[in-house]
Amino acid sequence: MKSRFLKYTLLLPALVLICDGCKKFEAINTNPNATTQVNSAMLATSMILNITRGDISTTKTFMQPFLLGKYLTWGEGQENFQYNRISRTDFGRITLLRNITPMENYATNDGLKKSYQALGHFIRAWQFFMTTMQVGDIPFSEAVKGETEAILQPKYDTQKAVFLGILNELDQANTLFASGSNFDGDPTYSGNVDKWRRLTNSFELHVLINLYKKTGDADLKVIDRFKDIVANRPLMRDYSDNFALAYNATAGQNYPWSDVPAGSGNSFVKSNYTMLTNVLLEPLKATNDRRLFYYAKPSPVKITAGISQADIAAYPSVEPSDSFSSLQTRRVNKDYADINNRYTNLVNAEPVGVFNYWDLQFILAEATIRGWISGTTAQTYYANGIKSSMKFIATYTPDLADYNHGVKMDDAYINAFPATVALTGTIEQQIAQVITQKYLASFLQGNKYQGWYENRRTGYPVFKLNSSTNLNTPSTNFPLRWLYPQNELSYNSVNLSAAVASQYGGSDDVNQIMWLLK
Repeated sequence: MKSRFLKYTLLLPALVLICDGCKKFEAINTNPNATTQVNSAMLATSMILNITRGDISTTKTFMQPFLLGKYLTWGEGQENFQYNRISRTDFGRITLLRNITPMENYATNDGLKKSYQALGHFIRAWQFFMTTMQVGDIPFSEAVKGETEAILQPKYDTQKAVFLGILNELDQANTLFASGSNFDGDPTYSGNVDKWRRLTNSFELHVLINLYKKTGDADLKVIDRFKDIVANRPLMRDYSDNFALAYNATAGQNYPWSDVPAGSGNSFVKSNYTMLTNVLLEPLKATNDRRLFYYAKPSPVKITAGISQADIAAYPSVEPSDSFSSLQTRRVNKDYADINNRYTNLVNAEPVGVFNYWDLQFILAEATIRGWISGTTAQTYYANGIKSSMKFIATYTPDLADYNHGVKMDDAYINAFPATVALTGTIEQQIAQVITQKYLASFLQGNKYQGWYENRRTGYPVFKLNSSTNLNTPSTNFPLRWLYPQNELSYNSVNLSAAVASQYGGSDDVNQIMWLLK
Protein backbone atom coordinates (compact mmCIF):
# COMPACT_ATOMS: atom_id res chain seq x y z
CA MET A 1 0.00 0.00 0.00
CA LYS A 2 1.32 3.41 -0.95
CA SER A 3 0.95 6.67 0.90
CA ARG A 4 -0.33 9.06 -1.75
CA PHE A 5 1.44 12.12 -0.36
CA LEU A 6 4.81 10.51 0.21
CA LYS A 7 5.41 8.66 -3.02
CA TYR A 8 8.29 10.33 -4.86
CA THR A 9 6.51 10.59 -8.20
CA LEU A 10 7.69 11.40 -11.68
CA LEU A 11 8.09 15.07 -12.52
CA LEU A 12 5.52 15.18 -15.33
CA PRO A 13 2.55 16.11 -13.09
CA ALA A 14 4.64 18.80 -11.45
CA LEU A 15 5.45 20.33 -14.82
CA VAL A 16 1.78 21.02 -15.44
CA LEU A 17 1.73 23.21 -12.34
CA ILE A 18 5.08 24.74 -13.20
CA CYS A 19 4.05 25.77 -16.70
CA ASP A 20 0.75 27.12 -15.39
CA GLY A 21 2.67 29.22 -12.89
CA CYS A 22 5.04 30.44 -15.59
CA LYS A 23 2.14 31.63 -17.71
CA LYS A 24 0.42 33.43 -14.88
CA PHE A 25 3.36 35.10 -13.21
CA GLU A 26 5.80 36.33 -15.83
CA ALA A 27 8.00 38.15 -13.33
CA ILE A 28 10.15 35.03 -13.10
CA ASN A 29 13.48 35.01 -14.87
CA THR A 30 13.04 32.72 -17.85
CA ASN A 31 14.26 32.89 -21.42
CA PRO A 32 11.27 32.66 -23.77
CA ASN A 33 13.54 31.54 -26.63
CA ALA A 34 15.03 28.61 -24.72
CA THR A 35 13.80 25.05 -25.00
CA THR A 36 11.23 24.35 -22.29
CA GLN A 37 12.59 21.62 -20.07
CA VAL A 38 12.68 21.03 -16.37
CA ASN A 39 15.40 22.91 -14.52
CA SER A 40 16.08 24.39 -11.10
CA ALA A 41 14.38 27.69 -11.91
CA MET A 42 11.16 26.04 -13.07
CA LEU A 43 10.96 23.86 -9.98
CA ALA A 44 11.67 26.86 -7.76
CA THR A 45 8.87 28.82 -9.44
CA SER A 46 6.41 26.00 -8.92
CA MET A 47 7.19 25.64 -5.23
CA ILE A 48 7.33 29.36 -4.43
CA LEU A 49 3.98 29.93 -6.14
CA ASN A 50 2.56 26.98 -4.27
CA ILE A 51 3.35 28.47 -0.86
CA THR A 52 2.28 31.99 -1.85
CA ARG A 53 -0.41 31.98 -4.53
CA GLY A 54 -1.57 28.54 -3.42
CA ASP A 55 -2.32 29.82 0.08
CA ILE A 56 -3.67 33.19 -1.03
CA SER A 57 -5.99 31.75 -3.71
CA THR A 58 -8.74 33.92 -5.27
CA THR A 59 -12.31 35.19 -4.79
CA LYS A 60 -14.24 33.21 -2.15
CA THR A 61 -11.34 30.91 -1.30
CA PHE A 62 -9.20 33.99 -0.65
CA MET A 63 -11.77 35.19 1.89
CA GLN A 64 -12.43 31.93 3.75
CA PRO A 65 -9.46 32.07 6.17
CA PHE A 66 -10.64 35.55 7.16
CA LEU A 67 -14.02 34.05 8.09
CA LEU A 68 -12.27 31.75 10.56
CA GLY A 69 -10.29 34.77 11.79
CA LYS A 70 -13.53 36.77 12.34
CA TYR A 71 -12.60 39.67 10.06
CA LEU A 72 -15.79 39.36 8.02
CA THR A 73 -18.98 37.39 7.52
CA TRP A 74 -20.35 35.72 4.41
CA GLY A 75 -23.93 35.94 3.19
CA GLU A 76 -24.13 33.19 0.57
CA GLY A 77 -24.93 30.53 3.15
CA GLN A 78 -23.99 29.47 6.65
CA GLU A 79 -20.22 29.07 6.38
CA ASN A 80 -18.48 26.47 8.54
CA PHE A 81 -15.42 28.61 9.22
CA GLN A 82 -17.51 31.59 10.32
CA TYR A 83 -19.26 29.38 12.86
CA ASN A 84 -16.16 27.44 14.00
CA ARG A 85 -16.64 24.11 12.26
CA ILE A 86 -13.26 22.61 11.36
CA SER A 87 -12.94 19.22 9.71
CA ARG A 88 -10.17 17.25 8.03
CA THR A 89 -7.08 18.74 6.52
CA ASP A 90 -4.70 17.12 4.04
CA PHE A 91 -0.95 16.70 3.78
CA GLY A 92 -0.74 18.31 0.35
CA ARG A 93 1.94 20.68 1.60
CA ILE A 94 4.26 17.73 2.09
CA THR A 95 3.65 16.44 -1.44
CA LEU A 96 5.35 19.55 -2.78
CA LEU A 97 8.63 18.63 -1.10
CA ARG A 98 9.37 15.87 -3.60
CA ASN A 99 10.61 18.53 -6.02
CA ILE A 100 13.30 19.91 -3.72
CA THR A 101 16.03 17.36 -4.47
CA PRO A 102 15.66 17.66 -8.27
CA MET A 103 15.73 21.46 -7.94
CA GLU A 104 19.03 21.23 -6.08
CA ASN A 105 20.51 18.67 -8.46
CA TYR A 106 19.77 20.69 -11.60
CA ALA A 107 21.82 23.65 -10.30
CA THR A 108 24.62 24.50 -12.75
CA ASN A 109 27.27 25.88 -10.38
CA ASP A 110 28.24 25.89 -6.72
CA GLY A 111 26.74 29.30 -5.92
CA LEU A 112 23.39 28.36 -7.43
CA LYS A 113 23.44 24.97 -5.76
CA LYS A 114 23.82 26.61 -2.35
CA SER A 115 20.96 28.99 -3.11
CA TYR A 116 18.61 26.25 -4.28
CA GLN A 117 19.59 24.11 -1.30
CA ALA A 118 18.83 27.06 0.97
CA LEU A 119 15.48 27.56 -0.75
CA GLY A 120 14.75 23.87 -0.26
CA HIS A 121 15.46 24.10 3.46
CA PHE A 122 13.22 27.16 3.75
CA ILE A 123 10.36 25.52 1.87
CA ARG A 124 10.63 22.38 4.00
CA ALA A 125 10.53 24.50 7.15
CA TRP A 126 7.56 26.53 5.89
CA GLN A 127 5.50 23.53 4.80
CA PHE A 128 6.19 21.42 7.87
CA PHE A 129 5.41 24.38 10.14
CA MET A 130 2.08 25.10 8.45
CA THR A 131 1.17 21.40 8.57
CA THR A 132 2.03 20.75 12.21
CA MET A 133 0.19 23.92 13.25
CA GLN A 134 -3.02 22.31 12.02
CA VAL A 135 -2.84 18.86 13.61
CA GLY A 136 0.12 18.27 15.96
CA ASP A 137 2.48 15.34 15.30
CA ILE A 138 3.23 14.72 11.61
CA PRO A 139 5.62 12.66 9.46
CA PHE A 140 8.91 14.55 9.30
CA SER A 141 12.08 12.48 9.47
CA GLU A 142 10.67 9.81 7.12
CA ALA A 143 8.55 12.12 4.96
CA VAL A 144 8.97 12.11 1.16
CA LYS A 145 11.30 9.11 1.18
CA GLY A 146 9.24 6.74 -0.92
CA GLU A 147 11.65 6.83 -3.86
CA THR A 148 14.98 7.21 -2.08
CA GLU A 149 14.43 4.82 0.83
CA ALA A 150 11.21 2.99 -0.09
CA ILE A 151 9.44 4.41 2.98
CA LEU A 152 5.81 4.48 1.90
CA GLN A 153 4.24 4.52 5.35
CA PRO A 154 6.26 7.03 7.36
CA LYS A 155 6.27 7.21 11.11
CA TYR A 156 4.99 10.32 12.83
CA ASP A 157 7.45 12.52 14.69
CA THR A 158 6.44 14.31 17.87
CA GLN A 159 5.55 17.96 17.46
CA LYS A 160 8.59 18.87 19.53
CA ALA A 161 10.85 16.90 17.16
CA VAL A 162 9.17 18.57 14.19
CA PHE A 163 9.82 22.03 15.63
CA LEU A 164 13.46 21.15 16.31
CA GLY A 165 13.69 20.00 12.70
CA ILE A 166 12.07 23.20 11.42
CA LEU A 167 14.53 25.35 13.36
CA ASN A 168 17.43 23.30 11.99
CA GLU A 169 16.12 23.69 8.43
CA LEU A 170 15.99 27.46 8.86
CA ASP A 171 19.47 27.60 10.37
CA GLN A 172 20.82 25.71 7.36
CA ALA A 173 18.93 27.98 4.97
CA ASN A 174 20.47 31.05 6.59
CA THR A 175 24.00 29.65 6.24
CA LEU A 176 23.54 28.61 2.62
CA PHE A 177 21.85 31.83 1.49
CA ALA A 178 24.78 33.73 3.03
CA SER A 179 27.21 32.08 0.59
CA GLY A 180 24.87 31.47 -2.35
CA SER A 181 24.33 33.50 -5.50
CA ASN A 182 21.20 35.15 -6.86
CA PHE A 183 19.03 32.62 -8.67
CA ASP A 184 16.36 32.39 -11.37
CA GLY A 185 12.76 31.30 -11.01
CA ASP A 186 11.66 33.50 -8.11
CA PRO A 187 8.40 35.50 -8.53
CA THR A 188 8.73 37.18 -5.12
CA TYR A 189 12.29 38.51 -4.60
CA SER A 190 13.68 37.99 -8.12
CA GLY A 191 16.18 35.54 -6.67
CA ASN A 192 17.83 38.05 -4.31
CA VAL A 193 19.54 35.84 -1.73
CA ASP A 194 19.90 38.70 0.76
CA LYS A 195 16.13 39.18 0.85
CA TRP A 196 15.61 35.42 1.17
CA ARG A 197 18.07 35.28 4.04
CA ARG A 198 16.25 38.10 5.83
CA LEU A 199 12.93 36.33 5.33
CA THR A 200 14.40 33.06 6.61
CA ASN A 201 15.63 34.60 9.85
CA SER A 202 12.49 36.66 10.39
CA PHE A 203 10.33 33.59 9.85
CA GLU A 204 12.45 31.66 12.36
CA LEU A 205 11.53 34.30 14.94
CA HIS A 206 7.88 33.66 14.05
CA VAL A 207 8.41 29.94 14.69
CA LEU A 208 10.09 30.70 18.02
CA ILE A 209 7.40 33.09 19.28
CA ASN A 210 4.90 30.29 18.70
CA LEU A 211 6.98 28.25 21.17
CA TYR A 212 6.58 30.80 23.96
CA LYS A 213 5.06 28.18 26.27
CA LYS A 214 8.19 26.03 25.82
CA THR A 215 10.88 28.42 27.03
CA GLY A 216 11.89 25.99 29.76
CA ASP A 217 12.70 23.20 27.29
CA ALA A 218 16.47 22.58 27.33
CA ASP A 219 16.49 21.08 23.83
CA LEU A 220 14.62 23.90 22.11
CA LYS A 221 16.53 26.77 23.75
CA VAL A 222 13.80 29.13 22.57
CA ILE A 223 15.03 32.34 24.18
CA ASP A 224 18.72 31.73 23.42
CA ARG A 225 17.91 31.06 19.76
CA PHE A 226 15.74 34.15 19.57
CA LYS A 227 18.41 36.38 21.10
CA ASP A 228 21.10 35.03 18.79
CA ILE A 229 19.08 35.64 15.64
CA VAL A 230 18.18 39.20 16.65
CA ALA A 231 21.78 39.99 17.58
CA ASN A 232 23.67 38.29 14.76
CA ARG A 233 21.55 37.76 11.65
CA PRO A 234 20.01 40.07 9.05
CA LEU A 235 16.26 40.60 9.34
CA MET A 236 13.58 42.18 7.14
CA ARG A 237 14.05 45.97 6.92
CA ASP A 238 10.73 47.38 5.68
CA TYR A 239 7.64 46.33 3.75
CA SER A 240 9.64 46.05 0.53
CA ASP A 241 11.00 42.85 2.10
CA ASN A 242 7.50 41.36 2.49
CA PHE A 243 7.18 37.78 1.29
CA ALA A 244 4.43 38.75 -1.12
CA LEU A 245 2.95 38.50 -4.58
CA ALA A 246 2.24 41.68 -6.54
CA TYR A 247 -0.63 41.85 -9.02
CA ASN A 248 -1.26 43.52 -12.39
CA ALA A 249 -3.73 43.74 -15.29
CA THR A 250 -2.62 40.54 -17.02
CA ALA A 251 -5.27 37.83 -17.04
CA GLY A 252 -4.65 35.44 -14.16
CA GLN A 253 -2.50 37.99 -12.33
CA ASN A 254 -5.26 40.22 -10.89
CA TYR A 255 -5.68 40.94 -7.19
CA PRO A 256 -7.61 38.03 -5.58
CA TRP A 257 -10.77 40.05 -4.82
CA SER A 258 -10.68 42.18 -7.97
CA ASP A 259 -13.84 42.36 -10.06
CA VAL A 260 -12.44 43.77 -13.29
CA PRO A 261 -14.18 44.00 -15.66
CA ALA A 262 -17.10 44.56 -13.29
CA GLY A 263 -19.36 41.58 -12.91
CA SER A 264 -17.07 39.10 -14.62
CA GLY A 265 -13.82 39.07 -12.68
CA ASN A 266 -15.39 38.11 -9.35
CA SER A 267 -19.03 37.09 -9.35
CA PHE A 268 -19.18 37.11 -5.54
CA VAL A 269 -18.76 40.90 -5.39
CA LYS A 270 -22.07 41.78 -7.05
CA SER A 271 -23.84 39.46 -4.62
CA ASN A 272 -22.68 41.64 -1.70
CA TYR A 273 -21.87 38.64 0.46
CA THR A 274 -19.26 40.27 2.71
CA MET A 275 -19.84 42.33 5.86
CA LEU A 276 -17.03 43.57 8.12
CA THR A 277 -17.09 42.58 11.78
CA ASN A 278 -16.82 44.31 15.12
CA VAL A 279 -13.60 42.39 15.82
CA LEU A 280 -11.96 44.37 13.00
CA LEU A 281 -13.83 47.67 12.94
CA GLU A 282 -14.47 48.53 16.59
CA PRO A 283 -10.77 48.69 17.62
CA LEU A 284 -10.16 50.97 14.63
CA LYS A 285 -13.04 53.23 15.62
CA ALA A 286 -12.05 53.29 19.29
CA THR A 287 -8.60 54.67 18.47
CA ASN A 288 -9.57 56.88 15.50
CA ASP A 289 -7.39 54.67 13.33
CA ARG A 290 -7.70 55.92 9.75
CA ARG A 291 -7.11 52.46 8.33
CA LEU A 292 -10.85 52.14 8.89
CA PHE A 293 -11.47 54.36 5.86
CA TYR A 294 -9.07 52.35 3.68
CA TYR A 295 -10.36 48.91 4.75
CA ALA A 296 -14.09 49.62 4.61
CA LYS A 297 -16.77 51.46 2.71
CA PRO A 298 -19.68 53.07 4.55
CA SER A 299 -23.21 51.82 5.00
CA PRO A 300 -25.47 53.29 2.28
CA VAL A 301 -28.19 53.54 4.92
CA LYS A 302 -26.01 55.79 7.05
CA ILE A 303 -25.01 57.92 4.05
CA THR A 304 -28.68 58.35 3.06
CA ALA A 305 -29.40 59.40 6.64
CA GLY A 306 -26.94 62.25 6.21
CA ILE A 307 -23.92 60.84 8.03
CA SER A 308 -20.65 61.77 6.34
CA GLN A 309 -18.45 59.08 4.84
CA ALA A 310 -15.66 60.64 6.94
CA ASP A 311 -17.55 59.86 10.17
CA ILE A 312 -16.84 56.56 11.95
CA ALA A 313 -20.59 56.31 12.64
CA ALA A 314 -21.08 55.56 8.93
CA TYR A 315 -19.31 52.20 9.37
CA PRO A 316 -21.52 49.87 11.44
CA SER A 317 -20.01 46.47 12.12
CA VAL A 318 -21.61 43.07 12.63
CA GLU A 319 -21.03 40.41 15.28
CA PRO A 320 -19.77 37.30 13.42
CA SER A 321 -21.30 34.86 15.92
CA ASP A 322 -24.83 36.22 15.41
CA SER A 323 -27.25 33.82 13.75
CA PHE A 324 -27.07 33.56 10.00
CA SER A 325 -30.70 34.68 9.71
CA SER A 326 -30.10 37.87 11.69
CA LEU A 327 -26.99 38.64 9.65
CA GLN A 328 -28.98 38.08 6.48
CA THR A 329 -31.48 40.67 7.66
CA ARG A 330 -28.65 43.15 8.14
CA ARG A 331 -27.29 42.31 4.71
CA VAL A 332 -30.64 42.70 2.94
CA ASN A 333 -31.22 46.02 4.70
CA LYS A 334 -27.72 47.14 3.61
CA ASP A 335 -26.90 48.73 6.96
CA TYR A 336 -23.33 47.52 7.39
CA ALA A 337 -19.79 48.38 6.35
CA ASP A 338 -18.48 46.37 3.42
CA ILE A 339 -15.00 45.88 1.99
CA ASN A 340 -13.48 49.03 0.48
CA ASN A 341 -13.98 49.45 -3.26
CA ARG A 342 -10.23 49.55 -3.88
CA TYR A 343 -10.06 45.79 -3.28
CA THR A 344 -12.72 45.30 -5.95
CA ASN A 345 -11.98 47.97 -8.54
CA LEU A 346 -8.19 47.69 -8.76
CA VAL A 347 -6.49 44.78 -10.48
CA ASN A 348 -3.33 45.61 -8.52
CA ALA A 349 -4.98 46.70 -5.24
CA GLU A 350 -1.96 45.76 -3.12
CA PRO A 351 0.63 42.99 -2.91
CA VAL A 352 -0.54 40.18 -0.64
CA GLY A 353 2.11 38.97 1.76
CA VAL A 354 2.16 35.62 3.52
CA PHE A 355 4.81 36.97 5.89
CA ASN A 356 5.28 40.71 6.29
CA TYR A 357 7.69 43.18 7.85
CA TRP A 358 5.07 44.35 10.33
CA ASP A 359 4.64 40.74 11.49
CA LEU A 360 8.32 40.75 12.40
CA GLN A 361 8.05 44.04 14.29
CA PHE A 362 5.11 42.82 16.36
CA ILE A 363 7.01 39.59 17.10
CA LEU A 364 9.97 41.64 18.34
CA ALA A 365 7.64 43.79 20.45
CA GLU A 366 6.08 40.71 22.04
CA ALA A 367 9.49 39.16 22.71
CA THR A 368 10.66 42.37 24.38
CA ILE A 369 7.58 42.50 26.60
CA ARG A 370 8.18 38.88 27.58
CA GLY A 371 11.77 39.75 28.53
CA TRP A 372 13.48 37.68 25.83
CA ILE A 373 15.42 40.58 24.30
CA SER A 374 16.44 44.09 25.33
CA GLY A 375 18.19 47.12 23.92
CA THR A 376 15.24 48.42 21.91
CA THR A 377 11.94 49.23 23.58
CA ALA A 378 8.82 47.23 22.88
CA GLN A 379 7.12 50.52 22.02
CA THR A 380 9.66 51.13 19.23
CA TYR A 381 9.01 47.75 17.60
CA TYR A 382 5.26 48.12 18.14
CA ALA A 383 5.28 51.60 16.58
CA ASN A 384 7.34 50.33 13.64
CA GLY A 385 4.77 47.61 12.97
CA ILE A 386 1.86 50.04 13.02
CA LYS A 387 3.62 52.65 10.89
CA SER A 388 4.75 50.05 8.35
CA SER A 389 1.19 48.78 7.94
CA MET A 390 -0.16 52.30 7.51
CA LYS A 391 2.56 53.38 5.06
CA PHE A 392 2.01 50.24 3.00
CA ILE A 393 -1.72 50.92 2.76
CA ALA A 394 -1.26 54.61 1.97
CA THR A 395 1.35 53.83 -0.70
CA TYR A 396 -0.80 51.32 -2.55
CA THR A 397 -4.10 53.22 -2.32
CA PRO A 398 -4.82 55.85 -5.01
CA ASP A 399 -5.67 59.23 -3.51
CA LEU A 400 -9.37 59.08 -4.35
CA ALA A 401 -12.31 59.74 -2.06
CA ASP A 402 -13.84 56.41 -3.07
CA TYR A 403 -10.84 54.65 -1.50
CA ASN A 404 -9.96 56.82 1.54
CA HIS A 405 -13.31 58.60 2.03
CA GLY A 406 -11.56 61.91 2.47
CA VAL A 407 -9.67 60.78 5.58
CA LYS A 408 -6.09 60.46 4.40
CA MET A 409 -3.11 58.92 6.15
CA ASP A 410 -0.19 61.23 5.49
CA ASP A 411 3.29 60.95 7.01
CA ALA A 412 2.50 63.33 9.85
CA TYR A 413 -0.54 61.29 10.88
CA ILE A 414 1.26 57.96 10.53
CA ASN A 415 4.26 59.04 12.57
CA ALA A 416 2.10 60.49 15.34
CA PHE A 417 -0.45 57.68 15.62
CA PRO A 418 1.51 55.01 17.58
CA ALA A 419 1.88 57.33 20.57
CA THR A 420 -1.92 57.52 20.80
CA VAL A 421 -2.10 53.75 21.35
CA ALA A 422 1.11 53.43 23.37
CA LEU A 423 1.82 50.23 25.26
CA THR A 424 0.72 50.44 28.87
CA GLY A 425 -0.38 48.27 31.78
CA THR A 426 0.60 44.76 32.77
CA ILE A 427 2.59 42.37 30.61
CA GLU A 428 -0.64 40.63 29.60
CA GLN A 429 -2.33 43.92 28.73
CA GLN A 430 0.62 44.93 26.56
CA ILE A 431 0.59 41.54 24.81
CA ALA A 432 -3.10 42.13 24.08
CA GLN A 433 -2.29 45.50 22.53
CA VAL A 434 0.47 44.04 20.36
CA ILE A 435 -1.61 41.13 19.11
CA THR A 436 -4.58 43.41 18.43
CA GLN A 437 -2.43 45.68 16.27
CA LYS A 438 -0.93 42.64 14.56
CA TYR A 439 -4.47 41.45 13.82
CA LEU A 440 -5.52 44.84 12.44
CA ALA A 441 -2.47 44.99 10.17
CA SER A 442 -3.29 41.52 8.83
CA PHE A 443 -6.63 42.37 7.20
CA LEU A 444 -6.53 40.50 3.87
CA GLN A 445 -2.85 39.83 4.56
CA GLY A 446 -0.72 37.20 6.29
CA ASN A 447 -0.18 33.47 6.14
CA LYS A 448 -3.22 31.24 6.01
CA TYR A 449 -5.33 31.30 9.19
CA GLN A 450 -2.91 33.75 10.86
CA GLY A 451 -5.60 35.68 12.75
CA TRP A 452 -7.13 32.47 14.06
CA TYR A 453 -3.76 31.05 15.08
CA GLU A 454 -2.92 34.21 17.02
CA ASN A 455 -6.23 33.97 18.87
CA ARG A 456 -5.62 30.28 19.60
CA ARG A 457 -2.12 31.06 20.87
CA THR A 458 -2.80 34.19 22.95
CA GLY A 459 -6.56 34.64 23.29
CA TYR A 460 -6.36 37.94 21.38
CA PRO A 461 -8.23 39.56 19.90
CA VAL A 462 -11.17 38.17 21.85
CA PHE A 463 -13.68 36.18 19.78
CA LYS A 464 -17.21 35.91 21.16
CA LEU A 465 -18.36 32.35 21.84
CA ASN A 466 -22.07 32.03 21.04
CA SER A 467 -23.16 28.55 22.01
CA SER A 468 -26.46 28.92 20.14
CA THR A 469 -24.72 29.40 16.76
CA ASN A 470 -21.36 27.68 17.30
CA LEU A 471 -21.10 24.65 14.99
CA ASN A 472 -18.30 23.08 16.98
CA THR A 473 -19.11 20.10 19.20
CA PRO A 474 -19.43 20.86 22.05
CA SER A 475 -20.84 24.28 21.28
CA THR A 476 -19.34 25.65 24.49
CA ASN A 477 -15.80 25.39 23.06
CA PHE A 478 -13.85 26.81 20.17
CA PRO A 479 -12.05 24.08 18.17
CA LEU A 480 -8.27 23.90 18.50
CA ARG A 481 -7.10 21.82 15.55
CA TRP A 482 -7.98 20.03 12.33
CA LEU A 483 -8.53 16.29 12.01
CA TYR A 484 -5.89 14.15 10.31
CA PRO A 485 -6.28 13.48 6.55
CA GLN A 486 -8.52 10.72 5.26
CA ASN A 487 -5.64 9.48 3.08
CA GLU A 488 -3.60 8.80 6.20
CA LEU A 489 -6.46 6.79 7.65
CA SER A 490 -6.55 4.76 4.44
CA TYR A 491 -2.84 4.33 3.67
CA ASN A 492 -0.87 4.93 6.87
CA SER A 493 -3.32 3.97 9.59
CA VAL A 494 -0.88 2.13 11.87
CA ASN A 495 1.46 5.10 12.23
CA LEU A 496 -1.42 7.56 12.41
CA SER A 497 -3.13 5.56 15.15
CA ALA A 498 0.08 5.48 17.16
CA ALA A 499 0.41 9.26 16.86
CA VAL A 500 -3.19 9.88 17.89
CA ALA A 501 -2.81 7.51 20.84
CA SER A 502 0.37 9.16 22.10
CA GLN A 503 -0.97 12.72 21.75
CA TYR A 504 -4.69 12.55 22.30
CA GLY A 505 -5.47 9.30 24.07
CA GLY A 506 -6.67 7.74 20.82
CA SER A 507 -9.22 10.43 19.96
CA ASP A 508 -8.58 12.44 16.78
CA ASP A 509 -10.83 15.30 17.85
CA VAL A 510 -10.84 19.01 16.99
CA ASN A 511 -10.96 19.92 20.69
CA GLN A 512 -7.75 18.11 21.62
CA ILE A 513 -4.85 20.24 22.85
CA MET A 514 -1.64 19.74 20.88
CA TRP A 515 1.80 19.84 22.54
CA LEU A 516 2.47 23.36 21.25
CA LEU A 517 -0.47 24.77 23.21
CA LYS A 518 0.28 23.07 26.54
